[in-house]
Amino acid sequence: MKRILVIAALASLCLCAGAQTRPVPVSTKDYQFTVVKENPITSVKNQNRSGTCWCFSALSFLESEVIKAKGLKDPAQYPDFSEMFIVRKSYFDRAVYYVRMDGNMNFAVGSDFGDAIETARKYGLVDQKAYTGMQYGYDLPVQGELDAGLKGYVSAIVKNPNRKLTPVWPKGVDGILDAYMGPVPETFVVNGVTYTPESYRDAQGLNLDDYIGFTSYTHHPFYTAFAMEVCDNWRQSPSWNLPLDEFMSIFDYAVNNGYTVAWGGDVSEAGFTRDGLGILLDTEVKATSGSDQERWVGKADEKPAEKPAAKEIQVTQELRQQWYDEKTSTDDHGMHLYGIAKDQNGTKYYMIKNSWGESGAYKGLWYMSEEFAKGKTLNIVVNKKAVPKEILKKLGIK
Repeated sequence: MKRILVIAALASLCLCAGAQTRPVPVSTKDYQFTVVKENPITSVKNQNRSGTCWCFSALSFLESEVIKAKGLKDPAQYPDFSEMFIVRKSYFDRAVYYVRMDGNMNFAVGSDFGDAIETARKYGLVDQKAYTGMQYGYDLPVQGELDAGLKGYVSAIVKNPNRKLTPVWPKGVDGILDAYMGPVPETFVVNGVTYTPESYRDAQGLNLDDYIGFTSYTHHPFYTAFAMEVCDNWRQSPSWNLPLDEFMSIFDYAVNNGYTVAWGGDVSEAGFTRDGLGILLDTEVKATSGSDQERWVGKADEKPAEKPAAKEIQVTQELRQQWYDEKTSTDDHGMHLYGIAKDQNGTKYYMIKNSWGESGAYKGLWYMSEEFAKGKTLNIVVNKKAVPKEILKKLGIK
């Protein structure tokens, strides 16, 4: 079977006029959600001061895949994969590729779902307790210094001061990674069984060839695959391109059939709040710096600006393309979609697991409106079994 890789998670929103009959408030106190369907997820994690949402969301997605594949009922049996193992291996591969490309690519903290899956395919998976990836005195990731150090090192290598690269420069990358993240264990024990990263991956009941990326844009033909043109997609992982209605049908088909979705999109909009809401509002929000959460939704001690009642934008295929072409749709954040809910007015929302710790009104979970998902999703990754059969047939996927 032909391998189908997946792509980076992320998209964004433009502030355009739309119409819906009901004004949408932006405070969680105005909402009462009823769960329609939800699938099992592992506990909420915190990426803290690191740009590793792509890995946290991808591994959360794979953990739910294991839960389903093995039929696990007891949360005590749920897997907990080490995000920093995948991050470390990805950083090394990216450093080598960056040098091969003479620095003509993005060497930054962001990446994509395809990277996480390909890294797991190449190197395996590790249990969280066996590898935390933090050797620098913090309980949560704080990676600014590591990221700057790696970028400085590979940038110096690209300048090629000897006019001929030595064979040992990759050891310098490993040395930096070992210092900050620690050496990767060759073996580790989980529930009394000794594993290597490869054997642990193989014991999870996953087929990494089953994961497919999807998107919906008109600058490429529908029913073909292309590598989304975003800097973080450094592995050039492809996504299948579908009309918007078929793209959105995968969300519902997956959840209703017991699967979850790796979601990538824009969260820098006013309607994506710190407290757990994602609504497609027609207002602006100020960007801030600091943790990954503060980067997109502001600081916890900031008083939110008064926002007038607004209508949700009605998203069309044309609007999605306009926002992408204008660069008002950009790659922000990856999360894990696992359920469907409705508010007191019957409006459909998707239930999302974030990686900002147990923050917000719903302890690290978000409710994203269907219109927000239509407009702000850059791409998704799902198990091919979570895709309607008629769509797979159109793509020639068995």
